Amino acid sequence: MISLPTTWSSGLMVALDIFLVAALIYQVLLLIRGTRAAPMLAGLTLLAVIFYLARIGQLTTLDWVVGRVLPYVAFALIVVFQSEIRHVLADLGRRLSFIRTSNVENDSYDDIVLAVNLFSQHQTGALIVIEREIGLRTHIESGVPLDARLSYDLLATIFRPSAPLHDGAVIVQKDRIAAAACFLPLSMNPMLSTQLGTRHRAGIGITEETDALAVIVSEETGAISLALGGKIERDLTVEQLRTRLSSELRRYMAPVTLPTSISPDESVVDVSLQPSQSPEGGLASDAEQKS
Repeated sequence: MISLPTTWSSGLMVALDIFLVAALIYQVLLLIRGTRAAPMLAGLTLLAVIFYLARIGQLTTLDWVVGRVLPYVAFALIVVFQSEIRHVLADLGRRLSFIRTSNVENDSYDDIVLAVNLFSQHQTGALIVIEREIGLRTHIESGVPLDARLSYDLLATIFRPSAPLHDGAVIVQKDRIAAAACFLPLSMNPMLSTQLGTRHRAGIGITEETDALAVIVSEETGAISLALGGKIERDLTVEQLRTRLSSELRRYMAPVTLPTSISPDESVVDVSLQPSQSPEGGLASDAEQKS
């Protein structure tokens, strides 16, 4: 029998207790909604109902089987839901962390926007992952280490279709390209569109496990997408991408003049720009050379 609260303080603690439990359940349901964990949770709920019926119905054999299996359920849950548990802990740590590095706001990602504009024009497939608070060392080690300064020229060179490093992802740490041709985990979310290929699923997969941003350019259509928190925003314009990156990275990105459109038959791009040249000037020179 539940005893009724006798004082306002005890009543407040009971209300707080109920609120915290409800909030915890609600957050868990939000995290697993639309993921492969949702049908698994339904299966676990069914097993719990069967266990309860076995107890109250005095089904001796079934009760004995469930009683022997139940102690190992916790270990099975850790194995089955390891990616979801990792995502929950990472998200919790990110929310509780109030430490922000001061140089993140000074990093310039305009080169990424310029390069993505180029890839979109030429329908060049690209996957660029921007590391934030959660480190991506494991995924960096799976690729070719570069540790080079982030630049438009280098991104255009890496993702050139004939380049040996164009397959896989480029991982950016602050203002440097840590590695190229990196392997990323594919998203297993059954709710994703069947139109999304391996590149898009890899971009979504890395954002399901970490707080990274993934910028994706489709090789088939040249469409620009942004993956964040296991979700994807598709068919973005270059200006929309700049705004989203500015918002997520909590910094102001001043608009820059984008290179002029290049005809599709110009498949070769000269990316050997001089340090004093802007990407716009380099592209114009390349077009003049072709003419």
